[in-house]
Amino acid sequence: MNMNVNKKFLILFSVLILSLLVFCIFQVNALTEENYLIKSYEKKIIQLSEENEILTVNFSKTNSLVNLESYLQSGNFKKVSQVKYIQILESSVAAK
Repeated sequence: MNMNVNKKFLILFSVLILSLLVFCIFQVNALTEENYLIKSYEKKIIQLSEENEILTVNFSKTNSLVNLESYLQSGNFKKVSQVKYIQILESSVAAK
């Protein structure tokens, strides 16, 4: 009977060790996958930050006063020589 108990204990112990080993393998696999995703996301963040800097510089160049001045010169605008105002009589204003 003592031999039967030892055999059951050995089988139970072996199953426990095997299940812990399988669990450990799955945990290492999940950890490796998460580390890969983190590295991938970090690279994407760096790439997007660089693109953001480029777009900020391009936006600044586009909206600079030099470009505005050249646009105004090429836009066939004329300089105003005389300003005329419209005069409205007080009696012609609509009442509340």
